[in-house]
Amino acid sequence: MPAAGVLRGVGPLRQDDPVPIDTADSWDRYAAAYQEAARWPATVVHYGPDLPTEDDLRLLGDLKAKRVLDLGCGGGQNAVVMARAGATVIGVDLSVEQLAHARELAAEREVRVELRQGDLADLAYLRADSIDLAFAADAFGYVEDLGRVFRQVHRVLKVGAPLVFSLPHPSWYLVGGGTADPLTVRRSYFDRSAVVRSVGDAQLTEYPHHLAELLTGLVRASYRVDQVVEPEPPVGVPRSGLWDEAATRVPRMLIVRARKEGS
Repeated sequence: MPAAGVLRGVGPLRQDDPVPIDTADSWDRYAAAYQEAARWPATVVHYGPDLPTEDDLRLLGDLKAKRVLDLGCGGGQNAVVMARAGATVIGVDLSVEQLAHARELAAEREVRVELRQGDLADLAYLRADSIDLAFAADAFGYVEDLGRVFRQVHRVLKVGAPLVFSLPHPSWYLVGGGTADPLTVRRSYFDRSAVVRSVGDAQLTEYPHHLAELLTGLVRASYRVDQVVEPEPPVGVPRSGLWDEAATRVPRMLIVRARKEGS
């Protein structure tokens, strides 16, 4: 199994081509292989595979006594790091298996993390203006309607509090996905159709989000963008099992920090 997954359907998917839906079941089946390939250390907040970490980027600020919402928390590595830094962390994920890993990790590291299984936009259990930081590492690429997530997160954030997230860079879909030649363009930048990746016996649906869509969605949901990062992979460090050589030519991830405005 190629660690980065196999890209299927580089153009618009045909009507007669069954479109696998990115469900909790898909992530449940992929969770163990993903954790093994990614090898996330629970020592520093990460933003995605083979990227600079929070120690390098400094986007989150002091976490002590902060109430943090970790959207798409996965195996819980970031949630554990933030909890150990003094934050009260609520982790949300679709996958029961990913959350099981997070629960075990939190117990092993002797920290308390509140874990909830559900959709990233279903935040009715949180009071308005109660969150100091919302964070999402490589989770929003699996969300089709990001505007809904932005609006729901806006409701629970305190005024001026940041939403910090990473997701696949829109240019990544042109070349990424395990190609032998990192300069081969496999897909039009203007193609808005979903991308299906086969990983083992699971199939995950990703939704490319272009810069104009992201920035317009944030502005409409009353955020002010104050940081955009297109990180290069660090030099001279071991690569994860999710490494793709195309990342040396095209940014793999886009990182955005936006702050809540209004009420």
